[in-house]
Amino acid sequence: MKAITQDRYGGPERLRWTEVETPVPGDGEVLVRVRAASLNAYDWHFMRGDPYLMRSQMGLTRPARSIRGRDVAGEVAATFTNGTTTFDAGDAVFADLGHLQGTFAEYVCVPHHLLAPMPAGLSFAEAAALPLAGNAALSCLRDGGLKAGQTILINGASGGVGTFAVQIAKAREARVTAVCSTRNVELVTKLGADRVIDYTVTDFATAPERYDVVLDLVGNRSLRDLRRVLTPDGTLVLSGGGVSTGGSLIGPMPLFVRGQLLARLQRRQRVVVPGSDPSRATLDELCTLIESGRVTPAIDRTFPLAEAAAAIRYLETEHARAKVVLTVGPRE
Repeated sequence: MKAITQDRYGGPERLRWTEVETPVPGDGEVLVRVRAASLNAYDWHFMRGDPYLMRSQMGLTRPARSIRGRDVAGEVAATFTNGTTTFDAGDAVFADLGHLQGTFAEYVCVPHHLLAPMPAGLSFAEAAALPLAGNAALSCLRDGGLKAGQTILINGASGGVGTFAVQIAKAREARVTAVCSTRNVELVTKLGADRVIDYTVTDFATAPERYDVVLDLVGNRSLRDLRRVLTPDGTLVLSGGGVSTGGSLIGPMPLFVRGQLLARLQRRQRVVVPGSDPSRATLDELCTLIESGRVTPAIDRTFPLAEAAAAIRYLETEHARAKVVLTVGPRE
């Protein structure tokens, strides 16, 4: 099969379009023919080995796994049954592989417990855009304790996670204020934001409004700025992955660490750093939101799988909005 491989840390120039052995599914795994795979900040972090401190998990001197990619949508290549779960050949499915990765390829093996039927009515590209970012948005809003009627400010509302967070927050009947740049105001407005702050014009940290929940998906503001716009008993959710700046020792971790330390001292305002492990239950929850019409994946651009390097370069340097997706034809 064809795949995008990488044998050294570095930028998109380290990615290679090569022929590799088609994977053979092990016990409890399903072989999936990839039709689309979306890009996430997670992918460039692993591509670059950034932050350096995380290389103990990524691979000390080179990537432990040669094929990037977590999100996938495609077709089951062969019928799989393990007594409790059955997928038939040709079934349209989607998944987030988590740390296993390997979706930037024509085929990938997926543990059956991470795989779910695709939501009705979605294209492969739309379904591939959903798992990681949708799961992250769900986790942030759940851990933030967002309730109907509350107010939430989302910093980074036009990104992959942000576009889902805006829609899910509205589905939970919250009042949403979205922060983005000028060119993305129309996008987040269409996604349902009640109010949009153009950060090139207005600094939300100096505005008088206060919010029950503040969700930071960028990591470009201080804890003081973020807490300033919270209500006295509000919740700050930190989930910003930072941007690629050519390599860093610890990346966005200082903000998270300070936030967690502050959380132990605060009696009223909460500070949380959510986790978002992939699961079938999360995919089923996202399917329900999609099929109810309350959430729709937003896609900025698609690239053929062979152009993965250009796609990641676009994600890193062109301030991509919403999701960027790789598509896979019958034979690239």
